[in-house]
Amino acid sequence: MLRPVRRLLSLPLIEDWLLFQALIGLPLAAAGVRLLGLKRVLSLLARLPTRGTSDTRAARARYLLGVAATHGLYRGNCLSQSLTLLWLLRSQGLTGELRIGVRKEAGRLLAHAWVEHRGQPLNAGPQIYRIFPPFDRAIVPAGVRWS
Repeated sequence: MLRPVRRLLSLPLIEDWLLFQALIGLPLAAAGVRLLGLKRVLSLLARLPTRGTSDTRAARARYLLGVAATHGLYRGNCLSQSLTLLWLLRSQGLTGELRIGVRKEAGRLLAHAWVEHRGQPLNAGPQIYRIFPPFDRAIVPAGVRWS
């Protein structure tokens, strides 16, 4: 129990900040979708500028989101986790796209959300495309341009 806490306390300052953002981002993303709708939340995220890509920083953001979802007060669902990850990426100037896949099982429509970074699923494994075939394009509201 103390070992994970010590590891978290020894994070570099930038990672402490990302972890804090993830901890508050999870409930904010869920509340934002409920109060404002997905379209407005994505429009707000699109206002954050991007400067490039970094697989290492993107993977670290994914890891810290997992820590927040596992050990924080609010776990969130796949959509709130993906929106929070998108926020973490964009707050670092990194690119990412929200993807949503669906399938029908036993007469029920099931859906899953994830983030792609440089065309690869960041918070899901590569099998996600087989389990939840995604829509043809990333989820971006009409009139919004990701920079």
